[in-house]
Amino acid sequence: MLNERQLQYLEAMGIPAWLERGEVVPERDASPTDDWVSLESQVSICTRCGLHQTRTRPVFGVGNRTAQWMIIGEAPGAEEDRQGEPFVGRAGQLLNEMLAAIGLDRRTVYITNILKSRPPNNRDPNPDEVLACEPYLKRQIELIRPKIILAVGRIAAQNLLKTDNRIGALRGRMHRHADSGTPIVATYHPAYLLRSPLEKRKAWEDLRLAVRIYKEAAA
Repeated sequence: MLNERQLQYLEAMGIPAWLERGEVVPERDASPTDDWVSLESQVSICTRCGLHQTRTRPVFGVGNRTAQWMIIGEAPGAEEDRQGEPFVGRAGQLLNEMLAAIGLDRRTVYITNILKSRPPNNRDPNPDEVLACEPYLKRQIELIRPKIILAVGRIAAQNLLKTDNRIGALRGRMHRHADSGTPIVATYHPAYLLRSPLEKRKAWEDLRLAVRIYKEAAA
């Protein structure tokens, strides 16, 4: 007999569960846990774009699924692709330090990317790849309902805000997510800050702005 978790995965994959005569499907109440299981299962087998052919594993997201802060980057890199977790390696360590500077722990926020699969050679995502992944990200935002979104890097900011403006023009002020109305603050990607350490002061200003906006939203 199939257990509840197996039924959830089969449902997410669109596979009918053939039951033996007399076997009854257990009744399940919809819950956030069910939604997360279904969504993550969909991402794990996604073939909506060609990136599934070259990825090692999808990078769904990590952290507190009831978080008030949501951190959204652009796409997995080589180490993320190997580990299946966003923002690891040197860039991830710097992100952790950035969060710690405003009193946040990586485990208390939710971290994900615009893309769930790594583009070859860390190239910029193609528009069709972003479009293929967009429903997954939208659903993550709907499930978490964060008080604030920190868009980390040019690709994340441009795609969340539907603009081609440079990150320098997007940072330093509040934006709104078109679907949810959630406040968005854009800042530089940690990988860029590792290459351009003089820009860390601007990133710190962005983080302080995000804290102020978050406190207003949470009040």
